[in-house]
Amino acid sequence: MARRPARSKIKVHPEASGGMTDAGGKAIAAATGDSEKVFGPSSNPATNLIIQDIALRAGGRLMRHTLEKGLLRGRYGGTGAKAIVENRSLVHTLVGGLLARYATRSLPGAVLIGGGLIAKTLFDRGRSKRSSRRAGDQTLKKMAED
Repeated sequence: MARRPARSKIKVHPEASGGMTDAGGKAIAAATGDSEKVFGPSSNPATNLIIQDIALRAGGRLMRHTLEKGLLRGRYGGTGAKAIVENRSLVHTLVGGLLARYATRSLPGAVLIGGGLIAKTLFDRGRSKRSSRRAGDQTLKKMAED
């Protein structure tokens, strides 16, 4: 006695592919069950993805700047902290972003970047507190003036 293969319980609309011939479009339409429904302010899903990406990046940037200013405010005051964060050079911004991206893309990258940060922290702690603070203050003062 031969068994019939189990049928999928997902009902697919006859036009679920929406004219797309790739498997990704069919899978999305099959998973949602309604190919005509597009979530977001635009009827174009690609536009909605761009809107969401911009909103997340802008929110992340605002949160990052707020946290950075909060960390610096105790030592440099409100206007000093704001000047340091907002006058950061393009090189500092790009290097920080690239290192963060490299660290989040792979485990070896995370180990390498994390190890470098630990080494820098240990180096700073090995120096006298006074010289370490002075070096940091000079760097941040230069950033605030630029």
